[in-house]
Order: sequence, then C-alpha cells, then structure tokens
Amino acid sequence: MSRNQRERTKTMGKRPGKIGRASRDAAPVEPLNIVHGALPSREVILRFIAEHPQKASKRELAKAFGLKGDSRVELKHMLRDLEQEGMLQKTRKSLIRPGALPPVTVLDITTRDKDGELIGRPAEWPEDQGVAPAVAIRQTSPAGRQGKGKAPVAGMGDRVVAKIFPAADRGGPAYTARIIKIIDKRRGATMGVFRTAPGGAGRLLPIERRGEEMLIDPAYTGDAKDGDLVEVEIARLGRFGLPRAKVLSVVGSVASEKAISMIAIHAHGIPHVFPQPVIDEADAAGPATMSHREDWRDVPLITIDPADAKDHDDAVYAEPDPSPDNPGGVIITVAIADVSYYVRSNSALDREALKRGNSVYFPDRVVPMLPERISNDLCSLKEGVDRPALAVRMVFSKEGRKAGHTFHRIMMKSAAKLSYSNAQAAIDGKPDDKTGPMLEPILKPLWHAYEVIRRGRDRRQPLELDMPERKILLKPDGTVDRVVVPPRLDAHKLIEEMMIQANVCAAETLEKKRQVLIYRIHDGPTLAKQEILREFLATLGISLAKGGNVRANSFNGILAKAENTPHQTMVNEMVLRSQSQAIYSPENIGHFGLNLMKYAHFTSPIRRYADLIVHRALVGSLGLGEGGITPEEEAALDDIAAEISTFERRAMAAERETVDRLVAHHLSTRVGEEFKARVSGVTKSGLFVALPDYGADGFVPISTLGTDYFIYDEAHQALSGERTGLGYRLGDDVTVKLAEAIPLAGALRFEMISEGRNMPTAVRSFHKAGRRDNRQARKMAGTRPPRGRL
Repeated sequence: MSRNQRERTKTMGKRPGKIGRASRDAAPVEPLNIVHGALPSREVILRFIAEHPQKASKRELAKAFGLKGDSRVELKHMLRDLEQEGMLQKTRKSLIRPGALPPVTVLDITTRDKDGELIGRPAEWPEDQGVAPAVAIRQTSPAGRQGKGKAPVAGMGDRVVAKIFPAADRGGPAYTARIIKIIDKRRGATMGVFRTAPGGAGRLLPIERRGEEMLIDPAYTGDAKDGDLVEVEIARLGRFGLPRAKVLSVVGSVASEKAISMIAIHAHGIPHVFPQPVIDEADAAGPATMSHREDWRDVPLITIDPADAKDHDDAVYAEPDPSPDNPGGVIITVAIADVSYYVRSNSALDREALKRGNSVYFPDRVVPMLPERISNDLCSLKEGVDRPALAVRMVFSKEGRKAGHTFHRIMMKSAAKLSYSNAQAAIDGKPDDKTGPMLEPILKPLWHAYEVIRRGRDRRQPLELDMPERKILLKPDGTVDRVVVPPRLDAHKLIEEMMIQANVCAAETLEKKRQVLIYRIHDGPTLAKQEILREFLATLGISLAKGGNVRANSFNGILAKAENTPHQTMVNEMVLRSQSQAIYSPENIGHFGLNLMKYAHFTSPIRRYADLIVHRALVGSLGLGEGGITPEEEAALDDIAAEISTFERRAMAAERETVDRLVAHHLSTRVGEEFKARVSGVTKSGLFVALPDYGADGFVPISTLGTDYFIYDEAHQALSGERTGLGYRLGDDVTVKLAEAIPLAGALRFEMISEGRNMPTAVRSFHKAGRRDNRQARKMAGTRPPRGRL
C-alpha cells in the first residue's frame, strides 16, 4: 500500500493501533508484590521506578509502599546506595534508571512515523549514552484547538515540555508522551518549493500536506530561483499573517530526481550528512591485523551481488563433505565483513550508525549507515584484496538437515566478484571469460549445495508469497526511464537461503552461550486479521481453518489453490495484508514467515545495525578478540531494538514515498491518457488501482464510478451498484484515465473507464439483505435515503 493509500484510508475508518516499544509484554509479566508497611527489596524498588516514573520521588515511593518511621529512613539509605552504585540517577525532583527519561522531559519534535504521528527526542541527552530515545507524541486535541483539559497541539520542529510514559507495545518508540506546554515553535530547518513573488520576494510552498506557506523577504532569498527545492529556517513568527523564512540552501530544481529523494529524506528526518568527527574516525581507520584471526585467504570465497552493487559484505563457498559419516552431504561457508572490528561500541561511528539504524536506498542514491571509507572500502569484500570477516562453516546432510556449524574470525581474499546474472548464465551453459574457469571448482558445487539445502527449505515450508518487486530505472538526467520487474533467478535464491541459514546459526550459537542478542522476530497473523482473510477467502470457495494455531504452510495451501486462477494476485495480496510486521527484539517469539524458531540478522552489518550487534555478541561470547558487545549495550538492547525497528519502518516509508513521487512526476505530462490497471484496494470512498507497467498506484473516487448507488462489501472486497448489480472487486483488470497528478505529494487520481462486471450471487444477496435492513431502519426513523452517489 502506497503513502497515498495510507493517507486516504486514514479518513475512512479507525487507524491500526500504534506500534510501540519492543516490550517485555511478549510473555505475561508478574505483578509487583507490594506489601504495605514492609520495606521492599532493591529489585522491587527498581522495577517500580521503571514502571511508574511519575511516582519516583522519595515521598511518592514511601507513600506507594506505605512506609513510615524507621522504614522511611531505611528506604532513604537504600535509594542512596542504589544511586552510588549507578543503578539510579537523581534529577531535581525524582529518581530515574540510568539512560531513562525523567517523568517530565523537554522534547524536540523531529519527524513522523509511518502513520504520520509525531516523534520527538529529548532536547538534552548525554553523547556518551548513544542516540537519544524516540518518543511517540500523543496528540489528544483536535487540530488547531486548545482548551481546558486539552493537550496543546504541536508540529514538526517544535520544542515542548511533555509528560513521559514507558511504551507498552513491542516494536516502536521506547516512550509515549503527552504534551504539557509548547515552549518554542518550529525549531530548525524545513523544506519547500520556492516561488518568486513581486518585488524580489518569495513564497515557500510546503512539501508536506499538513505544512503551511511562508513568506521570504527579498534579503533572504539567497540564490533560489522559481521552482527550486530549498531548505529554510524560520526567521520570524508573528501573531498575524504568514510566518517569515530565510533560505539556507538550494537543493536544486524540484523537477529533478535528486530533489524528490531529498524531500523524503527531510520529511522523515533521516540523517544524511556525516558529522566531521565520524568522518575523521573513519578516515583514521587502518587495515585489520591477523590478531585472533585464522588465515582463510586460500579459500575461494566469492561474492554474488547485483551488477550495480558498490559494497560487498557477504561471500560464499561450498564443497562436498569428505566425512564418511555424511555421504552426499555438503559444507557451506558464509563469510561476512567484520564491521565490529572497525565500529566499536560508543565510538563516534557507532553512535552515528545507531542514529541511522540502517542504510536507505533510493533509485538515485544510497544514504549509508556507515561512511564510504568503511562501507565501500575497508569492509567491502573486494576481489583479490585481504579483508577481515566473520565466517560460519555449516555442515548439511544430503536431505538438507544441518548437522553442525562453527564460527571463525578470519582474514579472507575474495576469489571473484560476480553478479547474479553472470553467475546464473554460467550455470545455464553460457559462461564468459571470468566465470568459465570457476564453473567446475566453485559455481557447480555452490549450486549443488543449494539443491541440498532447498530440500530442507521445502520440508520447512516458509511462507511463499508471489509478489514481484519492481525496479525504477532512471535516465542520465535523473528522471524515470522505465519500470522493470527483474527476473527471479536461482542465483538470488541461492544467496538468500545461504544467508538465512547463517542467520539461524548466529541465533543458535548465541542462545547456546546464553548471550543476550537482538532477534529478528515475526509474529503470526492476529485473530482479527485471520477472520478478515477467512471471510474474503470464503467468497472464493477457499477455506482457512479457524483457531490461533495457523502456520505458514496453511497459507501456502491457500496460495496453491489460487495459482493459475484469475484470483491469484488478489489472494497473494490479501494473504500479505494479513501478516504482521517483522521487527527486532531481544525477546524471541520466532519468525512466522520463515517458519523458524531461532533467527537473528547477521549477514549485513554494513547496512543494518542489528547485524552489527549480533557480530559483537558473537565476538564477545566466543572470545574472538576485540570489538565484542559491552555490558552497557546488553542492558540497552530493549531500547536499541525498538529504535532500529522504528528506523527500519522510517526507511521503508521514505523509499516508498520517493517512488510514488517519481512516478507521479513521470506521469504528470500524461493527464487525460488511458492506462491498464488492476484494482489493488477497495474502500467505502472508492478504489485504489495499481499500474503494473509503472509500479504506481492511485485512487478512483466513488463519485466517478457512475450514476448508480455503490455499496461497499468488505467481506467480498467489492463495490457494487445497488440498482444494476455491476461493480468492481479486488484484483479486477480495468482501464482508467489519469485525471490529476500531484508530483510533490506522490498522488495520482484516476477516473474509471471500464464498465463494472456482474457481481457474484453472494454479493448481490448480501446487498439485498442490506437493503431490507436499511429500508426497515428508515421506515422506523421516518427518513428517506439520500439519492445519488456516495
């Protein structure tokens, strides 16, 4: 679902519940055992303060535990001891756990989450404690109104005083907050489109739908020209009229692709400029030494990546297992760049990497998690160059069952850098000068090993959705050339499955060592989502068993029944919508989609902070030398997991919105043309349609569907006419006409050209029953239905 769909559907019903902190509520939490009048234990005190930060003063603690007389004195001594031991930290009015936010905190509102809700961070935060925790702002007042009992309504860039509450849910910001007071409006820079005005002045048009227009005095326009995307700061706010702004920098013409990706970077608050101390630290790094390393430079590990890849963080090698106890078995080696050697805990590089959480990929650029000196040089497994790595050596039986694995810290030298396409071409009988000599000794053993572990995958039956990914190809000037669906090759599947197995090994090893870590977890579909899917599938004659014990292979059976039918795409989309979001957490619930009980991201530490944490945990727990995880990191894994889960969603939203804006810009000159489309969403307000040839989607308002009265049927995912019985259903192929394109918003509006089709009997029966109920209700109320369209 695109940003446009998300924005529009917000007005059509209740939003999904907000995702909160990676929590301790994955399993039931025992309630505090409070005995009034008895001095509590240190552990109970610490837990009470963590769960009730608003009651963390000495007076409130004594009141909560019913302490009087000598017990109050003992409590005072206990709190002082905890403070001296570093277990508590004293603020002006209360006690907090180190690294925690006080009950009342000054926040700077810096970005929005995927639902458009504001995210703030503490205005003051010690640099040695890493990145400041994110806080989800609860806006309880109607927009633009403040009154008794209402929280002030803040916006992007504001500085506020807020009441802080620990988040209870898994996967998002560590805290929620209720605004008490706005103390400074619109701090920092914002972005917009510069338009010239009479007298040399300018106006700033907002790039966000909720933004406001600003005036720019002639002295503050800088080098901006009409149509430029500019970054400005607020110069003056008055009680009347538009706010005044000053141009800080010119990003470029808003028509350029560079400007379009910068909109997403700015809108989501993605750090994209490395501070000088981070650059200096990266530049000062030198080649790794052989200390605590095994010399594997003679092992012919190779990298297989996209043809345009600039960094290479994984390499593979496979060979038959020579052991007579494992006939037909294979040994697979996966080597991953040793980022933990260069990026040490709480260094400038580390703090910046955690602030970013992951690399962000746009069609024209990458916003990396680490500077190029690290990601593209010292930690890139370049062909023929010595590079440090962490390697896992995995042994599989001929049936694809893992017999064992071991981890090693090594020095390697990549034997070759291959692309997916030329590796696949060699296997398919078309080797070139480079792949020809390595076909027999390296490539064929790799493909044989893949066939072996694929037997294990087939037996495991992970969720097998068929959702082709589209890629935007750009022209030299940065505009869209075309949208393609890259072929899904066995070379892709080989690397993917070997990386999955390496990730499983990392989780298993760390669990065996009783080492805390960050898992990649994926919960099963909620009962509510299962019921929605079940009702939809029933309209197609496909059943989904009731009950909470649904497994991934249950969905594979559904997908198999829909294969090669007109409903295939529609069923794949509905199954995808029923799934939960994968997140990071130090508490393991398994990975539903992969059908794995132990899974941690280990294979991409150049671009994902979670993998870097896992590398440090392996180095520390296995005694592999420098760069291991620290006690401070172990204690902060809850917050780190919540942060990087939030940053991952931020990156996904920014990437998706950039594609929406690019395609809207590409099609803005084709208003009035007709396009082949497919209904990708059905709501009470209209239809969402996807243009397969462009990787874009847009909205068809219900008012453009015709003169009939259209009724929304959620179970059948359909809109159908009350009078004619004709309508549209999820997955229908249609023809639409582009009515409007708004590039800055990434929005496309279409009008329906195709006639509706006859709805199934079940849909018509549903409508007849609904009409009877409606007529009876109107009769009792003495009203008539409104005529015309919704």
